[in-house]
Amino acid sequence: MGFTISDVRGLSPSVWLPLALVTLVTTYLLLTAIYNIYFHPLRIYPGPKFRAAFLFPYILAFLTGQSALSAARMHAMYGEIVRVAPNRLSYTDPQAYRDIRGHRKGGQGENGKDPMFYFLNTKNVLGAARDYHAQVRRVLSHGFSAKSMQDQAPLITRYVDLLIDRLHHHKPSHDGRKVVDLSAWFNFATFDIIGDLAFGAPFDCVENGAYHPWVETIVEFVKAIGYVVTVDTYAPAILPYIKYIIPSATGQEELIAFARNRIAKRLELNTERPDFIDTMTNAKSEETTLSRTEVEDNAQFLIFAGSETTASALSGAVYFLAKHPEVQAKLAAEVRNEFKEESEIDIFGVPKLTYMLAVLDESMRMFPPVPSALPRVCQPGGDVIVGKPVPAGTGLDLYQWAIHYSESNFTKPTEFHPERWLGDPRFDTDRKDAFQPFSIGPRNCIGKNLAYMEMRLILARLVWNFDISFADDESKKWIDICEMFGVWRRYPLNMVLTPARA
Repeated sequence: MGFTISDVRGLSPSVWLPLALVTLVTTYLLLTAIYNIYFHPLRIYPGPKFRAAFLFPYILAFLTGQSALSAARMHAMYGEIVRVAPNRLSYTDPQAYRDIRGHRKGGQGENGKDPMFYFLNTKNVLGAARDYHAQVRRVLSHGFSAKSMQDQAPLITRYVDLLIDRLHHHKPSHDGRKVVDLSAWFNFATFDIIGDLAFGAPFDCVENGAYHPWVETIVEFVKAIGYVVTVDTYAPAILPYIKYIIPSATGQEELIAFARNRIAKRLELNTERPDFIDTMTNAKSEETTLSRTEVEDNAQFLIFAGSETTASALSGAVYFLAKHPEVQAKLAAEVRNEFKEESEIDIFGVPKLTYMLAVLDESMRMFPPVPSALPRVCQPGGDVIVGKPVPAGTGLDLYQWAIHYSESNFTKPTEFHPERWLGDPRFDTDRKDAFQPFSIGPRNCIGKNLAYMEMRLILARLVWNFDISFADDESKKWIDICEMFGVWRRYPLNMVLTPARA
């Protein structure tokens, strides 16, 4: 005998209610999957069927720091355009940079920032709406001009001097070697530099050889952002309670309170100095005047963006230098032959180091400072991207990791070759426009020149003073164990520093 309606009526509510709920959910998921795979406007794009059917795999990869790696695997299998979620496409064709993020002619719409990922940044230059972004960027641009960078050079040099001094005096380990976690020390230096530029005072990380509590809060909050973003998007009602589940998710409140206090102290000085507070509070017109809250929001963002990414790039560079001693030897020869005295290594001298720039660029290709997709949303009315129509509201991803490791873009993409940036004919077919570590268009990184100046100065001083080698087996696998969230979650990079001039 079969199971009949009368049998269902005889069941108690404690049995049939869960059964009904499971049936409804299963039916909903099945119908959703059928629609997404066979009837959705993005059905014409290739990609895994499970990804096309459900959003869950995309969210899971995001929360576990695997988004960029999984995107790279999918692009290797399906090509330069992949449907990575029901309503989301990922691209590795360099043309997508221009189509998605490039400058627009008058009257053309913008593929705006995806609100799912930028809801915490609507009042700073990262996530601001188009018109407001232009206003804030006009104000901040003065702080990143060539003149401002010259004025800032003594401040930056002071912290680089202190960094090198601390590395020289770092206490040797039990076996007599000078073992240093360079990933952490790069963070100490970049946080102090940008802290002084954005808040008018350093965090004293280099001085103390440790993270300032506020900096630690930033690092912990970054780890929690993925969960905050997911909850805000899919279950906003429980966002106020997330602090009980993930305590570090409340870090934003502490960050804001500290920033307000630091900025208040900086403004009390009532003096001119070459920092971003001076730039933001001395706008020439009402149109470009920023409120106190806007100054605080942008100062916080500049500290994070100007420290983590630069430290990641430097960490990647020393990792590859240790892994490729022949490259390190060539770079050391360039630096030590170009300058007769260490005091000559300054912002005016380091641009002469062409091989160093190639090393930094190749390092950022293989270990991009921003591994996330920095997602956009297709504008109202839709758009044409890489020659194909895309419906309005579609999520648009550009993972630098996937782009940089694509064989369609680079010859031997998994191999470290600074020569690819120096005209070596072996790499003539490389699509150099696929390398955009600072993005492109009106929202490209405003601090690009400052970042290059810091990286060149710190790396030049480092290789002038030390030979670098791995201290342990874990550090040899460093690039494989770091995790990709909005930025890198970096683990200790323990290096042996041997003085080059003993």
